[in-house]
This record gives sequence, structure tokens and C-alpha cells, in this order.
Amino acid sequence: MYFTSLPDHTRPGFDEALHFSRFKKHNIIFNALSSHSHCDEHVGCLSFKTVLSGEEWYGVNNHRLAIRPGRFLILNDDQTYSCNIEKGEKVKTLSVFFKKEFASSVFYDSLHSEEMMLDNPLTSGQSPEFFQTLNDITPELQRQLSALVATLDGEGYSGAVADEYLVFLLHYLVRTWKSEAGRARKVNALKTSTQTEIYKRLCIAKDVLQSSYMDSPGLDALSSITCLSVPQLVRQFKAVFRTTPHQYLIRIRLQRAAELLRHTGKPVHEIAWLCGFENTSAFCRAFKSEYAVQPLGYRKQC
Repeated sequence: MYFTSLPDHTRPGFDEALHFSRFKKHNIIFNALSSHSHCDEHVGCLSFKTVLSGEEWYGVNNHRLAIRPGRFLILNDDQTYSCNIEKGEKVKTLSVFFKKEFASSVFYDSLHSEEMMLDNPLTSGQSPEFFQTLNDITPELQRQLSALVATLDGEGYSGAVADEYLVFLLHYLVRTWKSEAGRARKVNALKTSTQTEIYKRLCIAKDVLQSSYMDSPGLDALSSITCLSVPQLVRQFKAVFRTTPHQYLIRIRLQRAAELLRHTGKPVHEIAWLCGFENTSAFCRAFKSEYAVQPLGYRKQC
């Protein structure tokens, strides 16, 4: 199924039961432009979330995170979450909800040998448990998403054509899952279960830094949110992400600044303020250290 607008859950007569019942029967794609959307609670199927412009906020496991262009989020089956688009700037969202049987068959194909699938072609397996954290959209994924959106916008919706795209999208998600599992093994702990739990908490810290970079979340706040001591947080964050929380925060701010320099005509001092820097001089020094060029020079190159 295909929707070009987001449902208004507050509309009188809106049938929540009917709306959500579709998610278990079909693959569903939302390719929508919206200036406001709000859902307090949804228990969904496996889903892929991103935005092509603007930002959308999600509440997952008592934590809020922002999805912005260049990032995506995977939510597992039966995950309770909320989502919200604030009134104002229009947001272009792209969400895919996978029918359980469809996803299971693709995962089986992705995780088993050709010989095993020849012997048991109709067997399906369980879905991997994804780390529900913000991920970067790679050039490969961007090409897949751009092709899907171009097909939907240009040719309209065809279930068979859309499902072909979704097969490749799910295969990509499996590779993401494997990559995340490998990153979890970098946690300094002996037991796999401990590594996984600490990695989940580190991802919460990472997502807070990405989502709330303007608020300058400090180590004490991150320690409280993740239930890790400050030394443990810094040590394990460095081991897994090869940078400290503060260095990661600066990198996120500079990436956002680079986006604004490329895509807007905002003056440098305004970009510095929007990205959480205390003053323009500090911003320019940090930007040159990261990109080897001053902000205005970077804009001219783009």
C-alpha cells in the first residue's frame, strides 16, 4: 500500500484500529509532505524511517531522537513509539513498514546459503533484532532510496515494483545489522550479552548528541541517561566510535554547518549560532580544522 499523506490521528472519526490493522497485512510506504503530524503511541511492525527534508522526532524507550536528512532509523517488530512533526516547516518523510512474512523471507534469503535455500525454498526465519539507533545514509542507500522515490513520484505505485525495491532495502538493513553487531563487539567486556547491553546504551548517548546538539548535553547528563558512569561512558564510547562524546558532538555540529553552507545563503555568524557554537571565531577555527578551509571558502567550492 502507498500513502502520500500522513494520517491525522486527531481527526474526528479517525479509525485507529482500521488504520493500524493494515500494517500486518501489507508492505506500506509513506512518501509524504507534511507540516504537522502527531501520534502519541503506536505499536508497529519492522519499519524504516527517514526524512528527505526537515526533521521528525521519535520517542523510543523513553528517549527522544530526531531524524534529519542523511540519517535513518530502524524500529523492530512490536516496538512502541511516538512520532511528531512540529507545526511550521514542511517535512518530506519516507517511511516503510514491512509485512512480517515478507521481511522474514528476505532475511532468510540474506542469512542462508544458496544450497540451504534450494533444499528449503519456502522456509522463513525470524527477523534480526536491530539496534534502534540513528544510522548514516550511505551513498549506496541514497541511490536506492532516490530510485524508489523517483519511481513513486514519476510512475505511481505498483505493488510488484515497490516490493522489488523493498527486497534490496531489507538486504541493506541486514548488512547494517551485521555492521552494528561487529561494532558492539568492540565494547570492552567479556560476555556478548554485556557487550550488547553497553552498546545499546552508547547508542542512546550517540543519538542524544545527534538529536540535541544545540543543547550541549554534558557528560553528567549523558551518564544519567545511559546509566553508565562518566569514566565508563567516555572509555567505552572511545573504544566503539573511536572518538570521545565531546569530539563527536563537535563533528555533528560541523556536519550540520557544512550542510547549511552548501544548501543555504545564511551568513556565517548565523550558521555558527544555529549549530551551537559560542562565537563565530570558535566556529571558524573548528571548521577549518575539520575541513581544511574556512566556511566561506567551503561555500565557494560547493
